[in-house]
Amino acid sequence: MTSPTIVLDQLASSADVTPSRLQRLAECWAEVTNAGGAAGFPFPPVELARVRPVLDALVDSLAPATSRLLTASVKGELAGWLNVRRDPFALIAHWGTVHHVQTRTALRGQGVGAALMHEVRRIARDEMGLEQLHLAARGGEGLEDFYGRLGWKEAGRWPGALRLSAGDGRDEILMLLAPL
Repeated sequence: MTSPTIVLDQLASSADVTPSRLQRLAECWAEVTNAGGAAGFPFPPVELARVRPVLDALVDSLAPATSRLLTASVKGELAGWLNVRRDPFALIAHWGTVHHVQTRTALRGQGVGAALMHEVRRIARDEMGLEQLHLAARGGEGLEDFYGRLGWKEAGRWPGALRLSAGDGRDEILMLLAPL
C-alpha cells in the first residue's frame, strides 16, 4: 500500500481559520477523542458543543510568535492537526509545547502524525526560533514509542497523574525534543 500525499498547512492567526476549517477541526477533535485518543478531552464521548468553545479559545490565541496550528490534509480532507505554543516569559521563551496532536482514525498508521511532528519541529526551530519542544503524553497508549521513533526522549513521568475513569491512574509522560 502506498502512503497518501500529505499536505501540511500552518495557521498563525485567527484570520487564517475559516468557519468551514473551524468546523472540520472540531469534528476531528471530537472523532479522535471519542475513539479513545489522548487529544485533550479526558472523558469520551465528547460532543461538538463541548469542543467548539475550547477550539474557539485556541484559535483566538493564535499569533505568529506564540501559538500556531499545523494541519495535515489528505485528498483535500483534514487528516490531523496539532498546536505549538511558547510562553513569552523570558526565562522559558526558548522552548515550546506541542498540544493536541491528533490524526483521524481512518488515517492512522499512514504517516500523518509523523508528518505533523516533523513539520512542527521545523517550524519551531526555523520560524519561531525555539531550541526545544516539550509535550505531555498519556501513559498506556504506546505514545512514548511513537514519539521516541521521531527523536523525542522521555524526560520524566508523573505517576498516576491522569484519571480517565474511577480506579484509573495512568502516568503522564513528559517528552522532550532537543536540540531541534
